[in-house]
Amino acid sequence: MDDPSSCQPGQPNYTPGIKPEPQRAPTASAPAAAPAISSALGFHSTIPTLPLPRAGHELPFVQPSSYLRPKIRSRTVATPTTPMTPIDEEQLQGLKGLRNFLRVRTSYDVLPLSFRLIVLDNDLLIRKSLDILIQNGIVSAPLWDSQASRFAGLLTATDYINLIQYYCQFPEHIDDVDKFRLSSLRDIEKAIGVLPLETISVHPTRPLYEACSRMLKSRARRIPLVDIDHETERETVVSVITQYRILKFIAVNTEQHTMLLKQTVREIGLGTYKNLATAMMTDSVLEVINLMVVHNISAVPIVDKNNTVLNVFEAVDVIPCIKGGVYEELKSTVGDALSRRPDDFQGIYTCQEDDRLDSIFTTLRQSRVHRLVVIDDNWHLKGMISLSDILKYVLFTGVTSDEGEYFPSP
Repeated sequence: MDDPSSCQPGQPNYTPGIKPEPQRAPTASAPAAAPAISSALGFHSTIPTLPLPRAGHELPFVQPSSYLRPKIRSRTVATPTTPMTPIDEEQLQGLKGLRNFLRVRTSYDVLPLSFRLIVLDNDLLIRKSLDILIQNGIVSAPLWDSQASRFAGLLTATDYINLIQYYCQFPEHIDDVDKFRLSSLRDIEKAIGVLPLETISVHPTRPLYEACSRMLKSRARRIPLVDIDHETERETVVSVITQYRILKFIAVNTEQHTMLLKQTVREIGLGTYKNLATAMMTDSVLEVINLMVVHNISAVPIVDKNNTVLNVFEAVDVIPCIKGGVYEELKSTVGDALSRRPDDFQGIYTCQEDDRLDSIFTTLRQSRVHRLVVIDDNWHLKGMISLSDILKYVLFTGVTSDEGEYFPSP
């Protein structure tokens, strides 16, 4: 499963080097218990490595004799360029190494030695598809059009959020909600005025760079691998790879390149820091879902009245809330919804603006990270870093002319 499942909000776990969070309650009225090393909230921090000091820029020294030389008049004024420091050069070298790695490795290389794939027929009732996801512990599945014998898209938590929006906008059609089939998802998007995500896929033998580029351009967080059966000449779904799986693959296999990424989160401007949508433990699930739809995001930080981070409500947390078609559960609080997370929930990961990008890749290599909450020393919310932010930075920052196109032509 690519997305985390659940846990109750509680005392965070820590990585040495990050200031521990003061104990606090998951809700305003219920104080938390004594701190524990492993708890429901499951906070983690990125590697505490401090950034290396950046070399300063020396002022230009002008020799007195230069004033005696005749000045050359020119209509073209050269734009002064700031010389790169050794850290800047290493950063670009590391990024170029990662891109070269993505160009020579295929999407098939990312797949584990053993995995299972659940494909849902497009004619299946949406209500039954929800039960299948919950029973198998997954949060997405490829869709198959049995009539046309072809790949028909990808079912994700966003589709269930759209169904909830339909239920809210058309309460008189509540009896029809349980009758909708997966083939009706596009009709639901049209009814609520949501732009559908582009149905994308990639051949498993294509360069991994191509899969990354297609995901970023279509705003998708996962992409199915679709092959052609040579005997029947029909499409067949091989697997689905996610941004998390790709970044994990990069972190595990390219340490010689990621170790060069010594610039900090603040220096490279990684993440979002303005107009952050937040919620509180006492807000309803439905209110948080509306925030996700309005801001087109997949996670909302949960804070207290002092803007101190308590947890994060993710799109996948919606799935247990509508289990069995009980939409009344959407009126419950965020705290109640987070309590439905399983005990093996991986937790919430945090970092600070002074953390370096190489330390983030170290965390990706060691843990199951789906996003990073940027905090200060007092655990106040500063920003959010998504996996899309990291992947976009790697693919499109400092691209030189000798690197050619984003990915080779077929």
